[in-house]
Amino acid sequence: MEQIHFGSLISHQARIYGDKIALCSRKTIDSQWRERSWNEFSDEVDSMAAGLLALGIKEQDRVAQFSQNMAENLIVDYALFSNRAIVVPIYPTSTLEQVNFIVNDAGVELIFVGEQCQYDIAAELAAGVSGLKKIIVFSPDVVLRQDVDSLYYTDLLESGRKLQNKETVEQRRKLAVEDDLACILYTSGTTGNPKGVMLPHSCMNEAMRIHVHRFTKMNCDDVSIAFLPLTHVLERTWCYLCLFVGIKIYVNLRPTEIQQTIKDVRPTLMTAVPRFWEKVYAGIQENLATYSPAKLNMVNKAIRIGKIYNLDYLRNNKKPGFMLRIKYKLSDRFIFSKVKNTLGIENGQMFPTAGAKLSDYIAEFFISLGIPIVYGYGLTESTATITCYEYTGYEIGTVGSVMPDIQVKIDTNSEILVKGKTIFRGYYNNPEANKAAFTDDGWFRTGDAGFLKDDKIVLTDRIKDLFKTSNGKYIAPQEIESRLGTDKYIEQVAVIGDQHNFVTALVVPSLKALVEYANQHDISFGNEAELLSAEEIYAFLMDRIVKLQQGMANYEIIKKIALIGESFSIENGQLTNTLKLKRSVIAQKYSAVIEKMYSK
Repeated sequence: MEQIHFGSLISHQARIYGDKIALCSRKTIDSQWRERSWNEFSDEVDSMAAGLLALGIKEQDRVAQFSQNMAENLIVDYALFSNRAIVVPIYPTSTLEQVNFIVNDAGVELIFVGEQCQYDIAAELAAGVSGLKKIIVFSPDVVLRQDVDSLYYTDLLESGRKLQNKETVEQRRKLAVEDDLACILYTSGTTGNPKGVMLPHSCMNEAMRIHVHRFTKMNCDDVSIAFLPLTHVLERTWCYLCLFVGIKIYVNLRPTEIQQTIKDVRPTLMTAVPRFWEKVYAGIQENLATYSPAKLNMVNKAIRIGKIYNLDYLRNNKKPGFMLRIKYKLSDRFIFSKVKNTLGIENGQMFPTAGAKLSDYIAEFFISLGIPIVYGYGLTESTATITCYEYTGYEIGTVGSVMPDIQVKIDTNSEILVKGKTIFRGYYNNPEANKAAFTDDGWFRTGDAGFLKDDKIVLTDRIKDLFKTSNGKYIAPQEIESRLGTDKYIEQVAVIGDQHNFVTALVVPSLKALVEYANQHDISFGNEAELLSAEEIYAFLMDRIVKLQQGMANYEIIKKIALIGESFSIENGQLTNTLKLKRSVIAQKYSAVIEKMYSK
């Protein structure tokens, strides 16, 4: 496929697809979808580019976007690329302190915001000592302050339509080169301040090329949902790929609305993190628990047939026999299709999943049902994908095979090292971090531990997350946490054990499910604290945890738990914006609770 610089991509696609729909978005979950054709998309990009030029945007200026997912995010991206400017995405859940750090570190003077909560934070910065000078607001419902320089997106767009500076924008497009910086994506920062990952257009172009090379079945008739925050490198790169291929994108405004959005859209494609599929799996298991033994036996038999059909045959590029095809068709008609239709994923062609550990048995379960999970691995610094499943030949237990023209090797400490054209240029304004990020001969240190199995990577854990018990055994907490996270009674888990002689865990239970269980089993309690301290509840959850860890080494088995009433969240500083545990923060917050678990 012809390589087009992102600054010219949307106008190029408009010439090909014209009035075909490119973007769909809605203001609320009850609103009608607003459709934008490729022609309208291109016109809006051109007008916004002209408006930004009139505001004084210079080539390689840094412009931030602080918003939940909106179609305007993508329009602004390509308008900035048209001006050879750099987009700096900020997670919509970021705090004042986090936004302040990024704005100052990147030297941002202009910021786009979504709704009132983001505007209020940006306005406070603009009114203070920050270098922020102007705010552009997507939502027309936002109430603007008089003491800061603010402007609605629609007003800037309309002024851009009237300007006579399109030739200057076009000249900038012609001068655009691969070496121009496209984005500075700030890592979520599990320890310390986030680092600004510099991704030039060469990284983006290479990412498009190798993904098109691998995913040959993607085409302009597909329909995708932008579900993860566009700030996340996986969703951002995925949406860029969809637009590069000519695929229609439905933009999901809020993560809490995704289940309804999927049912409304019935997508063929959608990215997600493993936690999404863990929740879906837990929901299915909860429903199966209500089945009679005869009906459950029928379902389990169908799943076994699905496993043989999809994993033993199709995965290995083998043609199933006549009787197996008949059995699978019946299983799909009476069981699998009902699950997929209920979820809204019956049209699914590919569901890329990355960002955390996905349990092998969950991947196997969904693929057995004919749900095309494509598990992968990558980082912001690698422009997302380093490895992922292929259509055939993938292996459960790995994170897929290495992408075309990416080099991978394993260091002596089991760290995964990577080279290739998708590897970032370095961290913005951070020479010390840059020095630590690369080996002397130029390999990028991923910080992840694993090993190669043929051309596939088996991922063990984050090196910084690995801990050693006092008995000298290394523990990979993410593996344990992902197993336990599939249980309907467990919302979150933080595994503990560094320098201790056995493994414990802080468990945030599903209170709703526990209340139902307590009522069904005549366990009396007056309030939440009494429920969580009940001996019967502790024994019940420990029994489930032991069963969930069957097959794991004895030194990995959780010996004690502490039930926590408050969730780990972004708001209380215990989760990053990408929903990763801030282990040091959690350990400090619950130090007394942890000490009690290890006391005699």
